[in-house]
Amino acid sequence: MTANNHPRQKKKGASSRRSVLRSLAVVLIVVFITVAVVASSAAYYVLLQGLPSIAALKDYRPSITTRVYADNNELIDEFFLEDRKIVRYEDIPKIVIQAFVAAEDSRFFQHHGFDTQSVVRAFLKNLKAGHIIQGGSTITQQVAKLLYLSPEKSYIRKLKEALLAYKIEKYLTKEEIITLYLNHIYLGHGTYGVEAAAQGYFGKKAKELTLPEAAMLAGLPKAPSLYSPYNHPEKCYQRQAYVLSRMVEDGYITEKERKSALATKLRLRSIKPKDKIAPYFIENVRRYIIEKYGGDLLYKEGLEVYTTLNITMQQAARDAVEQGLKEIEEREDYKKGELQGALYAMNPKTGAVMAMVGGRNFEQSEFNRATQSRRQPGSAFKPVFYTAALDRGLTPSTVIVDAPIVYPDPQQPDGVWMPQNFDRKFLGPTTLRNALIHSRNIVSIKILKEIGVDYAVSYAKNMGIASPLVQNLSLALGTSGVTLQELVGAYGVLANEGQRVKPFFIKKIVDRTGQVFEATQPVVEQVIDPRIAFITTSILKDVVERGTGQRAKRLGRPVAGKTGTTDDTRDAWFIGFTPSLVAGVWVGFDQERSMGRQEVGGRAAAPIWVYFAERALRETPVEDFPIPDGVVFVKVKPKTGLPAKPSDQDAIYECFLEGTTPDDVEVIYPENLRQAESAKQIGAD
Repeated sequence: MTANNHPRQKKKGASSRRSVLRSLAVVLIVVFITVAVVASSAAYYVLLQGLPSIAALKDYRPSITTRVYADNNELIDEFFLEDRKIVRYEDIPKIVIQAFVAAEDSRFFQHHGFDTQSVVRAFLKNLKAGHIIQGGSTITQQVAKLLYLSPEKSYIRKLKEALLAYKIEKYLTKEEIITLYLNHIYLGHGTYGVEAAAQGYFGKKAKELTLPEAAMLAGLPKAPSLYSPYNHPEKCYQRQAYVLSRMVEDGYITEKERKSALATKLRLRSIKPKDKIAPYFIENVRRYIIEKYGGDLLYKEGLEVYTTLNITMQQAARDAVEQGLKEIEEREDYKKGELQGALYAMNPKTGAVMAMVGGRNFEQSEFNRATQSRRQPGSAFKPVFYTAALDRGLTPSTVIVDAPIVYPDPQQPDGVWMPQNFDRKFLGPTTLRNALIHSRNIVSIKILKEIGVDYAVSYAKNMGIASPLVQNLSLALGTSGVTLQELVGAYGVLANEGQRVKPFFIKKIVDRTGQVFEATQPVVEQVIDPRIAFITTSILKDVVERGTGQRAKRLGRPVAGKTGTTDDTRDAWFIGFTPSLVAGVWVGFDQERSMGRQEVGGRAAAPIWVYFAERALRETPVEDFPIPDGVVFVKVKPKTGLPAKPSDQDAIYECFLEGTTPDDVEVIYPENLRQAESAKQIGAD
């Protein structure tokens, strides 16, 4: 036997090869583990680097609802992309937290973001059922997904979700995490979070929720539309029963409490959209905020908007417009077309808009006829330039002849303009007071011609008329389109002793932190002599007492106002005011067609104003317009304006600026007038 074939040598060689192979295997295993660890670490690092920062969670600012309030702080509307109302942890009932934890993540208070035990349990239950009946995501993972990740279904996203959940658990307390979850989760029918859902489904705050209500809400996150109590009540109650059973299993409630909750019938709030009390007013609020600050602020930042709207007045305005329009429709028996109306009411001292009706149905037409529509005001424009005439030196006793006039006009078929009074009659010599009381067109044209069109236009702008006005004598007949808002503002100057106020509808805006974001202070400017304003007002009181606005006498208090009617009764107006309220009404068709020959301002618009004012002023003390210093009174004959004799039984107390009275007459100062005369008879029989 040779040395090369020695058995011991063969055995030693084989052993050496095995040793090399073992060493090689160890090296390969080490290399594989190292590569795996490095790869895993690299993957983890890459994933970690791609994850968003969670530092902002401490200052979490979700999209929340902007709320709009009336002047008594009553909620009247909301704006939102997501109907979410933030609730603090301490305001969430324990039973609500327990219901959601039992339904979604029973080991929420034990795990650190990812719960292997729950995943295994969910897998086994789903395997047994043959389909997915339970998910394995923790509440923390759901928060991570809701706030940071897309809804795609992939293993990478699930891995990111788990990593984020772990980071969140390291950064926030369990109380902070559950609060985020309960404020962010979608719970169906446009509601996000338990506060919005509690109000949406039950009309109450989250802190008022009962066990059966909490269990119903806790059953919704899995599939809000599928378990909707409105659309799928049976499935909803089955899901509620599941949540209650889970709460028993986890020791949150007893079996007796479960049965009692199941036996309790839920009282759900109607999902029919609520009738909005002031849609045109609210639309003004919406446009203002968007134009000034942008849509994100309005729809996402949860502003608290406090407005000037008076709910009592707004309800009265809506009812008055509808009642008045129906009365016209019944009288005229309209076959086609939705007769329209508008009402605008304002505090003349501050400019606060108290009520606004821009049309009969906001859903059918968002066009605001109170603020956007320019219509011919007819005789309702006359007080503006009559006031200018008084400021130009005329007095209520100035006499103008009511007689036919003719002006050349190339635009007319026969080359001349021959204006007419409404009644086609002429009264001869007429005082300025009587001309305005009875709305005499011819006298008005002559007054405008005397003071000058340019002066009248400038005066109108000074009183708040911003619309462009025609530069000819037809202005006296109210042929230039103006808005109801403008005309009410101009009359407000008279009601406010010559002071013009800037109308506003937002008192203040508060941001989500409670800081005042914007506040409005009344803007008041003295634009005409308060004595002139009073004299015009005294004439407009007579319009109500014995002129075209007599329907307003029903109020039984001092009221000044003026009617307006355009050609073919296409537009009817009444603007009226007291010392504390100025309001205007417009009635007509959008297509500018006749409402019927008899539907003049005193018949079509004035009743609506009266219906409104009766309710709007019900709790307001009766008050008269104060007489400013520098106004004096003289007894005159009502038809001629000449000084009255002691024997004249029908004499009236006419008002003048001090120093402009006729010579050799008895001048009476306000403080010497009898109470009855100063309250009721100034400028009246």
